[in-house]
Amino acid sequence: MDAVRVALLREVLAGTEWLGATRRFAGVLRGSVVSHGGGLLLVGTPEYEPWHLAAHLVDEAAWSGTPELAPTLVRHDARPSDPAHLSVGPGRLAAARRGETLLVVSPDRPGAPLLEQVHDARRAGATVLSLGPGEGELAALAHESLAVPEGTDLDLDTVQHLVSAAAGENAVPTPRGRRQLRDRLSRLADQLTAPPPARW
Repeated sequence: MDAVRVALLREVLAGTEWLGATRRFAGVLRGSVVSHGGGLLLVGTPEYEPWHLAAHLVDEAAWSGTPELAPTLVRHDARPSDPAHLSVGPGRLAAARRGETLLVVSPDRPGAPLLEQVHDARRAGATVLSLGPGEGELAALAHESLAVPEGTDLDLDTVQHLVSAAAGENAVPTPRGRRQLRDRLSRLADQLTAPPPARW
């Protein structure tokens, strides 16, 4: 989903609780990784890996000048033969420490093994954030949680797009020089979504 589609989605969602909720959650995410500087670990479940969120956060980190937003994707079936950025396995969760942020994304309630790893990471001092079901042990373990209950107008993938875009926008503004790509995309989105000029 590109910046223009995110802008259109935000326009459709204007007046709902989703814009405020995703921006608040993104602000907590950004604040945690920037203030601690310890790194962002992103993990899903064995059945659901948040590939798209990882890619969008990498893009937002580059565009916003906030390298702390670029996550390490922790994969349940990672193999040593995988490329370096895809070979980080669940053992990385056991090594999580104070100053690191762990973002858990799950469409359903995660199983006991993942919950135990998240609990251990929290006990070791990591900040735990969750995106997914609003009830259950994961939400209780998390320092901050954004619930995406079933039967809503938005699905988990769409909410991830809103969160990643807001995390990049909420970054401390970089000094203005040449216009950044994000600035140009934002202006284009404004132009495409603006009503036509009145004719007299």
